[in-house]
Amino acid sequence: MRDRMDSVGRAVRIAFGGRVPFAVFFVVVVACSGAVWAQGDANQPAAEPVTLAAPRAPGPFVADVTANDVYIRSGNGTNFYHCGKLYKGDRVQVIKAQQGWSCIAPPPGCFSWIAMQYVSINLDNPTMGMVTGDNVGVYAGSDYVEPMYSTSKQVSLNRGQSVRLLSEEKDEYYKIAPPEGAYLWVSSQFLQPAQSSVRTTPLDAGAPAEPNSPGPEVKVEAAEEPDLLDQYYALSKLVKEERQKPVGEQDYTAIKEGLAKLAENEAKGRATRYAGFTLKQVERFELACTVAKEIALQKKELQTATSKIDEARAARLAQIDTLGKFAVIGKLERSSLFASLPAGSAKRYRVLDESGKTVCYVSPTGAAAGKDMDKLIGHKVGLVGTITPHEATARAFIEFTEIVQLD
Repeated sequence: MRDRMDSVGRAVRIAFGGRVPFAVFFVVVVACSGAVWAQGDANQPAAEPVTLAAPRAPGPFVADVTANDVYIRSGNGTNFYHCGKLYKGDRVQVIKAQQGWSCIAPPPGCFSWIAMQYVSINLDNPTMGMVTGDNVGVYAGSDYVEPMYSTSKQVSLNRGQSVRLLSEEKDEYYKIAPPEGAYLWVSSQFLQPAQSSVRTTPLDAGAPAEPNSPGPEVKVEAAEEPDLLDQYYALSKLVKEERQKPVGEQDYTAIKEGLAKLAENEAKGRATRYAGFTLKQVERFELACTVAKEIALQKKELQTATSKIDEARAARLAQIDTLGKFAVIGKLERSSLFASLPAGSAKRYRVLDESGKTVCYVSPTGAAAGKDMDKLIGHKVGLVGTITPHEATARAFIEFTEIVQLD
């Protein structure tokens, strides 16, 4: 440091011909020393985070990264925490340049945080959520900073706006794909304009795109793992086809095996990340299928039980309709009470209830008079006839024209 200051002093004296006013020398030296201290290392660890101002900049351009292990930061300075790294040969979309720092669109792999209490999950598409409050902050995410300490606010969202959910939630925050306007920063000394000057659009760093969906006009990220991505998109297509089938016919066994292999791939690229996310989705689909099958089985069992109940009820009603024609139902027994009746008189019997008590006395008449009653003694019978009071026994007396065995 002292050598640098001596060099500055020599340069100033030469410029003023050997004699330098003290005030001029002091101002020049202080300014130069401030510049030396301000230069620093663009990749030094972040200090206390401060509020991130929303960038207002002209149109974007594409830049190449010229070094390795270049920090992506949550703000335009080394006092902001880092959100990832770039490597030589990577390309980024620069939104604006400011005081030695470049505001960039989030490269693939970057993410943001939003408080869970302000997001409602779309049940039809669990990867999407809707903001339920106004002026809800979205904060730059980092694998090295807990969500509650990620204080660099990127944008504010309002009620009804959508966010794309990634495969993780933590400490009451959802990890989401950076929404529009959620920019990050890189030291400009590690960037140089790319040969192409075609305008680009920000990449969606959070969710896989469809194989045939339109991409940016200039690809920000260098081509990587194309074969793995092709495998992922093929498996993703199979998942969609399986979802179109009836619940009882859906089978994700082979698809899960393929996704698991991709998710465990050592490449650790986009295909690996997408496969891991989709694998969790498939597991939820399988759970939904299992629940649906159990509900269908329970419904079938309920229908069977209901049918049996209906059949029993119908049989009981039919029995009631049949039994309703009888004047009395009970066990038929002989009666000694009328043993002294004149010859030729109709025989008398008694009917007992289930406890063995006499309910009434009966006597056949008409069509029943010539029927052999001895075969029915001790059996449960139903009698069709006329009921009259019998004062001598204080019970009812029935002259029956029809007798039916019921047991």
